Parts: sequence; C-alpha cells; structure tokens
Amino acid sequence: MTMNGYSGPSNGAGVVDAGHGEAYAHHAGSTSAGGVPVMNGYAPTPYHLHNEAIVNHLYHAGFQTANYADTILHVHGSSYRLHAIILSRSPYLAHLMSTSPQSAGQRTIYVHLEHDPEVTQEGFAIALGYLYSPESLNIVRPENARGVLAAACLLGGMDYLCNYAYELCRQSITVDNISEWLEFVDSIPTSSDGSSTPIEPHHLPVSRTAIFGPYADRLKNDVFHFLVVTLPNMLNVGGLSSPATPQGDCQASDAGRDTLLQIFARVPFDMFKAAIESPTFQIGSDQARFRFAKDAIEARKRGIARGQGEETVVLAFGGSNNLSGSAVHVTRKLRKRTLWKVNS
Repeated sequence: MTMNGYSGPSNGAGVVDAGHGEAYAHHAGSTSAGGVPVMNGYAPTPYHLHNEAIVNHLYHAGFQTANYADTILHVHGSSYRLHAIILSRSPYLAHLMSTSPQSAGQRTIYVHLEHDPEVTQEGFAIALGYLYSPESLNIVRPENARGVLAAACLLGGMDYLCNYAYELCRQSITVDNISEWLEFVDSIPTSSDGSSTPIEPHHLPVSRTAIFGPYADRLKNDVFHFLVVTLPNMLNVGGLSSPATPQGDCQASDAGRDTLLQIFARVPFDMFKAAIESPTFQIGSDQARFRFAKDAIEARKRGIARGQGEETVVLAFGGSNNLSGSAVHVTRKLRKRTLWKVNS
C-alpha cells in the first residue's frame, strides 16, 4: 500500500510500523463471563477501552495513513502529512506552525536538521508517531535510542519517551561501543558553569549535542561511571583472580588491563584526568594506579604520531593538596612552540 508518495504502512519514510496489535500486547489476558477482556486481573472500564480505541485510531488512521491531514511537515528530505491539533502537543512544532503561512486550509512547515546528525530520520519519525500514540515505544531499540532521545528532546512535550530512550542509551554502553560514546560526550558543549547548554525549542539550526538538554550531562556521567567503575570490574582489573603474565619490568599485566589501557588511550584528556584521580577508580593500590596511568599516558603519546595531537602529560605521585583523595595526579603541559632564529 502506498501513502503520501511512500511505499509501506507508515507515514513518511516508512520506518514506523510496530504492527496493529503489538503495542497493546501487554493488555492481552483472559475474558470474563460476559466477554469483557480481563487485563492484569481486572476488567477495564468503558472509559479505558474508549481511550484506547481513540489512541489506536489516531495512530493508524491519523499518523500511518494520514487521513484528513491538514499539515505537511518536511524534514530529512521526507514529507509527512500530519494534523495540527496533534502536532501542537510539541512546543517546537507549535512554534513552527504559528509562524508558517496557511493556504487553503493547509499548512506547510520545514524542520532543518542538516547540522544535527544526532536527530536521525528514524528517531524523528518515532517521536512524531509518539505524538499520536505510545505505540511508537515498541520500536525504540538500543541502536536507535539516541536518535529518538535527540528528536524527543528537540520536539518537547514527551518526557516519558525521553526517559525511556535515555534508559536504553544508558544500558547500551559497552566495551564494543565505548569509543563512540567517548566521541559523543567529548562533543557536548558546556556553559561557563560546566553544565551542558540546552537550546530553546524554536532555535534553528540546532547545535549537535546541546539538543539533549539535561540528558547530555546524564549521559556524560554514565560514560564516566562506566569507565571508572563498570569497566574495571567487568575486566577484573586489579582483582585477585586476574590471570597475570610477567612482563619485562616485573609488573603484572593481563588481557583485561591491556583492554582498559587501549580504551583509556582514547579518552578525552579532561575525562582521562578525572578518571585517573577519581577515588572510585579502583584498580588496586596507589602504586598500581600510578603504573596504569603511566602506561596509559605512554599509549596516549604514541597517538601523536597518528595525528591525535595529545600534549605532553606529567604524572605527580602523592602530595597533600589533593582534593580527590587519590595519590595519583595527572597534569598537562602544553607543548612549547618551536622558535625559529632568522639570520640577517
């Protein structure tokens, strides 16, 4: 079936289709003697059944098939035939509609996201569908959750979807994708007080990650916690059961420690410094932490040859002015400029 110029069951780019009954699968249950479905041990009232029927109709007849649409939304090279009364649930879209001309009972609005790759086409479509029905929650996955979170934060008015997508993001941080998450948090702009800078819902174009608002700081903290707590425990770095292999300098090493070193060699400097000095970064004694930091810095220095541009880093061991409770400190020295002598 083709709708709005697109093939498939969903409005726009064809990425939103959870199946007619999937969203309400959790409502399935037995039926009473009178034929009324029983859900979670009780029969729903006509009020609940009526509301569910309306929401179901809005999603399938309104969002997916675009019946009686009065608004055309253009984004990411796709167009959606939608309904102003539903879009007005989003402060962002409500503002766009209020400033867009209306002709012959139809309004056309444009969302420009060329400078914000975090708001993906799929994520935006899921957020649009959520304005009509929570059925969109069924197709939020770890792979698309960050794009959904970005779109939901941008559009506004959907706190539950934001929290749902954020939780999937938080739970999806792994050893395999930590480099991607490090790149993401390193790009988050910060204000003068150190917090992430949110955007007003009507400002265009959108900064790459300022769009995440308070979730940017949460994700940054989650990545940091993964680095200093979850990852060392997962790799058993400093644990008694770590299978040590003698090295040339008589220091113990293992596969887990090597993996952790490889990851810390790519951590942005500010987070690297905070992680090494954090009292929650438990990988053994202060001496073990010192050796790990020293090895990580050597790995970071080798990155200079690969064009990563890491400055010289110096370690200080001990000291009474340490506020973090750690005996290991990391400082950075900017490399001196080369001076050229000009002979007359």
